[in-house]
Order: sequence, then C-alpha cells, then structure tokens
Amino acid sequence: MTISIKAETKLLSRTAAANYLGIATHTLAVWQCTARYNLPCVKIGRLAKYRKEDLDNFIQRRTTGVDQEGGIR
Repeated sequence: MTISIKAETKLLSRTAAANYLGIATHTLAVWQCTARYNLPCVKIGRLAKYRKEDLDNFIQRRTTGVDQEGGIR
C-alpha cells in the first residue's frame, strides 16, 4: 500500500515570512506571542511556519481602500 502525501502548500520559515511581509523577524515573533494580529502560524516542535496564502490574506485584510474580495471601494 502506497500513501501519497501531496504538499499543496509550502510552509515558510519565520525569517522567510518576515522578509515576505517586509518586517523584522523579531516583530513577527512578537505578533505571534502577543496575538496582536490574526495571522495563523503552524507550530512544528519549536519552529514557527507560515503558509504563503495566510500571509497574502493578512496583507489583503490590512490593505486600505480594497474590499475583502479584492475589489477597489
């Protein structure tokens, strides 16, 4: 029996996620610790990983002048 696991989503490290958002790695760690923003994080042992689509959704929610579906208001 062969089990195929398809990785539909690549997980980014905290450093890669911080670079993607243009912020310091420490800032992302503080946000996670204090729950300042609703930014999902996948914990694997002591590592924090982030899905690119979650980062994109975070950017979309924080963008002013754009509705939730991505259209301009």
